[in-house]
Amino acid sequence: MKHHQVIIIGAGAAGLMCAATAGYRGRDVLVLDNAKQAGRKILISGGGRCNFTNQKVEPGNFICQNPHFVKSALARYRSQDFIELVERHGIEYHERDHGQLFCNDSAKEIVAMLLTECDWAGVQIQLRTEIQSVIKNAVGQFELETSKGRYSCDSLVIATGGLSMPKLGATPFGYKLAEQFGLKVLPTSAGLVPFTWHSEQKQLFEPLSGIAVPSTITAKDGTQFSEALLFTHRGLSGPAVLQISNYWRPGETISIDLLPNMDATVSLDDALAQHPKQSLRNTLSQWLPKRLIELLFDEALLNKALNQLVHAERDRVVDKLHHWELLMNGTEGYRTAEVTLGGVDTNELSSKDMQSKKVPGLFFAGEVMDVSGWLGGFNFQWAWASGVAAGQAV
Repeated sequence: MKHHQVIIIGAGAAGLMCAATAGYRGRDVLVLDNAKQAGRKILISGGGRCNFTNQKVEPGNFICQNPHFVKSALARYRSQDFIELVERHGIEYHERDHGQLFCNDSAKEIVAMLLTECDWAGVQIQLRTEIQSVIKNAVGQFELETSKGRYSCDSLVIATGGLSMPKLGATPFGYKLAEQFGLKVLPTSAGLVPFTWHSEQKQLFEPLSGIAVPSTITAKDGTQFSEALLFTHRGLSGPAVLQISNYWRPGETISIDLLPNMDATVSLDDALAQHPKQSLRNTLSQWLPKRLIELLFDEALLNKALNQLVHAERDRVVDKLHHWELLMNGTEGYRTAEVTLGGVDTNELSSKDMQSKKVPGLFFAGEVMDVSGWLGGFNFQWAWASGVAAGQAV
């Protein structure tokens, strides 16, 4: 049985960050992963450009049943620290809306940077290795049975990610291992995920596929996001939808403001004053795509001139434009989800070093925990911050 001081299961963002941090402290580190290549989720993130962090990261950008849990790690490893690492490796990047940072060239640069850091830190990475069993022996070491032999270690880090994107090899391994060692795992669900239509909605709205509009979407709990909304042939997507999906529960409606930067009442008054005989259709088509207008309102109403509309009709139009209530069928699930909500209960872990309170030497990093960030680089920042926190302690 080959012994290492630290074994990390998972060669993704959190695992590699943890490995390099521990390696630089002089620890003997082995990273194991069943994938053919390291950092597979990093490679496809941000459309292949990797939205690697955000300029402004706050604890409020994260969903966790214990909202204070994320504060310590995020304060000790800030987005600026990761940006400096990216700059040291000569990776060029740019900022998009809402402080999101992306590689100019390719997400491959982030993976290459992490692998280089691991190499410099003396970390061993072994891929295509399946973990068959893990036990803690009488002397407090962890023993791993794998498809490539047996290993033991003093500190074991679980950085296996969540259930999102199963085609990239996502499995419930981390949750099962946590439960095996007596840790509580909170129910999981798909997060940052598109919504799907009910069958009758699908027929109605499929013609809108490909249309994107600015919007503000509000969930039942009052949480709201103002970003683009995209109609797809399966349902609704776009940044605003992905964000709100984290706060939506099955059976709840969402409320969509299709004119977030306008006051429809004032704009209709202005239009009436200037073009009283203009049809409602032509008026609204200046603000929103015609195809959308024709699905939201019936033909007879759209054909009326503005000076023919009674107050109740105008109120109905304004209400629909600013408070369009929709009951979606569900989400696309883990297949396209960018993150997994729920996971290892953070009340079981130390917020300082991510170590289990019950099982000394057992650490967790990244998405496997009940910590989910908003869209915009926040989940990567949690991977970096939690990876460093564990890496400094193992």
